[in-house]
This record gives sequence, C-alpha cells and structure tokens, in this order.
Amino acid sequence: MPLPHKSNYKPEKRDLKGYKALIITTSKATLDKIDPQSGEILKTGSATGLHASEMTEPYYLFKGAGMHVDVASIKGGKIPIEKLSLRPLVRTEYDSRYLKDEELRQKVEESLCIDDLNFLDYDLIFMSGGWGAAYDLAQSNVLSDKLSEAYASKKVLGSVCHGALGFIGAKKPDGSPLVEGVRMTGVTNRQLKQLMVKGTPKHPETELIREGADYVSEKRLFDMIANHVEVDRKHLIVSGQNQKGGIETAEKAMQLLIEQISDHG
Repeated sequence: MPLPHKSNYKPEKRDLKGYKALIITTSKATLDKIDPQSGEILKTGSATGLHASEMTEPYYLFKGAGMHVDVASIKGGKIPIEKLSLRPLVRTEYDSRYLKDEELRQKVEESLCIDDLNFLDYDLIFMSGGWGAAYDLAQSNVLSDKLSEAYASKKVLGSVCHGALGFIGAKKPDGSPLVEGVRMTGVTNRQLKQLMVKGTPKHPETELIREGADYVSEKRLFDMIANHVEVDRKHLIVSGQNQKGGIETAEKAMQLLIEQISDHG
C-alpha cells in the first residue's frame, strides 16, 4: 500500500515530441492571516509554498513524452517549496530526481512570470497546488485572463489539488465562469479540516461549487489517502483531487491532448 501522499498509478508511455507544456505554480511563501475584506496581510505565518510532487510528477511525465516544458509562477523568480514535501519519508521518486536535476532546479530558482507568457504558445497548461496556491492563483487577474483565452482556443487545461483555484475568475467566451458546468475535482474541504491548516483564503471545493462546477471527489476515512482524477472531454479539462494525483492527472491530460490532435488531424 502506498504512503498517503504517494500514488501507485502507473502511467502509460506517450509520444508528444514537438508539443509544449506550461506548468504554473504559486509564488506565495508564507501561510499568512489575511483580512477577508481588504486582502491585506494581518499576520505573517509559517513557511509554505508549492507541494513539490505536484510539479515534479507532471514535469517529468511531460518531459518523458518528449514535450518542451516551461515552469512559471504568478510573480516569476524563485518558487517557494513546502519543505515537508521534500523530506525523505514524504518525497516521491520524482522529487528525488528533481533534487539531482540541475536543469529543473534552475527553472525553479528562476521561474518564468506568467505576465510575460503567451499561453497560446502552449498545447497543455497545468496548474500545480500546495498551500501557497490558496493565496495567489484565484487572486491573479492575469492568470484568469490568460486561462480564459487558452480555454477559448481549445487548449488542454489541467490542475491538481489547490491548482484548481487557478480556474477561479476565468471566463468562457460567453462571459460565464469557466468552470460552470465543468465536471471537476480539487482538494476537499474535509481534507483541509483534517490537516488542521486554518485561515487560508481560498478553498478549492468551496470556490469550484460557488462558480457552478460539477464538483466530484472520493471520500475516505481520511481524505488524504483518497484520490480522484476527473476528465471532462467536452471542456478539455483534467483535474486531480489531491497530492496523490499528479502522475495520473498529467498522464490523462496528455491522453486528452493526443485525442484532440487525432480529432483535428
């Protein structure tokens, strides 16, 4: 049986040479207390950031399929990584690979800024999670606008765990919320409660339901050991429930891209 934070999902080999993927992460490094009205920081909290495997697993699967992969964050520059996610008993084989990979480590140290990117240059856009994402993915107007454009251009979009918050605020061409009527998942409110992290400003389950998504998830005694990956082929969106979903979500996003290429080509 895999550890609660790890997946035993075995991805298939894909061939996507010549295609491009963009992984987007948080830039938020601390678990701050935020004023719900003004958005101002009331108290700086403990260190946080990206949950490592939610970036490393998609990155290496995309690379393994021959894709060109860029790594970007909300503000650009050094991506904060949750230290717990890289501890020996927690990190995945992909995290261990990252720690020895000078190329990816440099991409994390000097991540691209989403402001400077044209999302239409990519075939697949994937948003990683971690506690930091609760503070800046849904709050980024730039991300909302660029995802709206990517959706309208029929790009494959993916997210895992808190990464689903990146969809909040984005719109369909008719002006309705991008996630409205989309079958999606993201980390459950129950898992957040069980992990006892309080005060983060955005919660994926709450926000997705508020914007009209058809939210689905798997329930367990402890939701941390549950996982669910949802593929909405109509809307070209793939989402993973929590930290266990990085591999499966990335692999199914690539499969969706392959299906789209086949349909148009």
